[in-house]
Amino acid sequence: MKKTKLSIVILSYNTKDLLRSCLLSLEKVSDEVSFEVIISDNGSADGSTQMVEKDFPWVKKIIRNKQNIGFAAGNNKARYFAHGEYILFLNSDTVVYKNTLKEMIYYMDKNLAVGASTCKLVLPNGEPDKDARRSFVTPWTGLVHLFLKLDKIFPNSRLFSQYWYGYISPDATHEVDSLQGAFFLTRKKILDDVGWFDEDYFLDAEDIDLSWRIKEKRWKIMYYPKVETLHVKGASKGKNNETKKKIPFKEKVKFRLSGVNSMELFVKKRVWNKYPLPLMLLVLFGIKALKIIRFVKLLITER
Repeated sequence: MKKTKLSIVILSYNTKDLLRSCLLSLEKVSDEVSFEVIISDNGSADGSTQMVEKDFPWVKKIIRNKQNIGFAAGNNKARYFAHGEYILFLNSDTVVYKNTLKEMIYYMDKNLAVGASTCKLVLPNGEPDKDARRSFVTPWTGLVHLFLKLDKIFPNSRLFSQYWYGYISPDATHEVDSLQGAFFLTRKKILDDVGWFDEDYFLDAEDIDLSWRIKEKRWKIMYYPKVETLHVKGASKGKNNETKKKIPFKEKVKFRLSGVNSMELFVKKRVWNKYPLPLMLLVLFGIKALKIIRFVKLLITER
């Protein structure tokens, strides 16, 4: 029996129509590489699992979590069912284009020092998704990216645009610090070695944390933009027009603040001991302030 080359893990949470589009796109490229698909559903109430069961019987496994257990824990549920040489964590709000899977696996096969990679992610408006390639947060990048927003004023500056690598063309292949969980391709042996996602994170930064641990093992992480994937983005967080009316306000608060909470957790876990204590206390104060700002903005937009 031929060994499965690729296991595709898709986390689902109330994105039925987007999930259908994602699976349809995978159907169209099923001849490019031997793959299996595992759906981990976080307690969707929109009929997502029933739709998959009825319309996509070729999906290997549907994991039905009783509630929303978060991105990290939800994806980790696939650990015991995924048997591919490679694991691709793929968002339900993506559409995989022709040749993407084939080229990404070929790239990984030919570059044995690469532990994880991603393709170019493109937003519905045609612009690149900047979060596809990110540097690790430092006190400096946190200041200029999160608070001063200088990377928006000077998008191509090496000094101010380090977080999104704005000084490097989005069409250039290059090494990065971290990848986005929307399209995160890695080797199963590496995942098993580092322990998959850290479940201390509920949503956001778990992909950055996983990238950190992969790089700690001296593997390269690469951005390979020769092929593309569409990323609708923000559906499960209530940011997307298709889903934002379906998510209760309490859930939206949880999702919107999860990014700041995860940032705080990442700083404490990975960055805290790398800088002087007074500086890190200042960073922590800034994170708390950012949390308040985001909550107030959400209140205003929901009125």
